[in-house]
Amino acid sequence: MSNEVMKLRQTVRSIRPVVPAKIFEVSKRFYVDLGFQPQPLTDNLVEMHLGAYAFILQDYYVQQWADNFVMHMLVSDLRQWWNDLNFVCRSVRKSRSEARSRHPVWSRSARATDRDVAQEIMGLLTR
Repeated sequence: MSNEVMKLRQTVRSIRPVVPAKIFEVSKRFYVDLGFQPQPLTDNLVEMHLGAYAFILQDYYVQQWADNFVMHMLVSDLRQWWNDLNFVCRSVRKSRSEARSRHPVWSRSARATDRDVAQEIMGLLTR
């Protein structure tokens, strides 16, 4: 490998996918409910952190792009991860149900857009 390429490699500090959001605030809340910590970058971009890992959520949506978007996540124990995720989703669903009278628009919007964010997780939320 050339010296220039080695120098270039040493300058890279991170690579993060940029995730589309159909309804930005609802998508942001969805990831916060899953334990991500938001770090606003601009009015239309927020870096979502989960420990040492992160992605950028953007207030921009193109259906064709969103339909092709995939994020790969590797976990150490898939069964435990799904069990924990299922617990979180049940808790979110319960809190949404209890809050529905106080926040009816958010509750209805979240149900419609979670499916766009992650179809598998929406299946858990609607069981």
